[in-house]
Amino acid sequence: MTDAPYLVVVDMQNVFGDPASGWFTPRFDSAAEVIRRMLPSFGDRVIRTRFVAPEHPEGAWIEYYRQWPFALVAADDPLYDLVPAAGGPSDPDAPGTIVTETTFGKWGANLRRALGGSTEIVLAGVSTDCCVISTALPAADAGMHVRVVADGCAGASDTDHQRALDAMSLYAPLIEITDSETVLAGIR
Repeated sequence: MTDAPYLVVVDMQNVFGDPASGWFTPRFDSAAEVIRRMLPSFGDRVIRTRFVAPEHPEGAWIEYYRQWPFALVAADDPLYDLVPAAGGPSDPDAPGTIVTETTFGKWGANLRRALGGSTEIVLAGVSTDCCVISTALPAADAGMHVRVVADGCAGASDTDHQRALDAMSLYAPLIEITDSETVLAGIR
């Protein structure tokens, strides 16, 4: 068991970073820059997550993809590629692990296994009001100490970003809202 924190980079993918995408996340580039600065400090303790569409949606996901048909593509479609700031195609030697899920929240057996016994995660990525919060809450419920890097996240809007941060802050001390400088100062 190790207490060394892992940086979990949530869904920094073309589908959220491309302005032409129906899921474009404003301030994506700002979050990417913060993540890029943080990566070296975590070394090989970096986990990148990817959201992909299920091959055959079930339940409520059927209606969801009726509303967002552009996203119902194969997992290997470039739409779901990680961007370079997150160790995407132009950075094939990026350290760390990639966890791919068909759900908004990435907390589960695959992410837990990738953490190698660590009980602390630092979350950054998109979108604060969807995949980040959906990962943070169940991780905290499972006993993880979760630090959310506010300046390393971006939401569907600034208002939604702040509302998600405010909601997660209600889970203190399990979830701590912080910033990149504070996290990096603690690692150096």
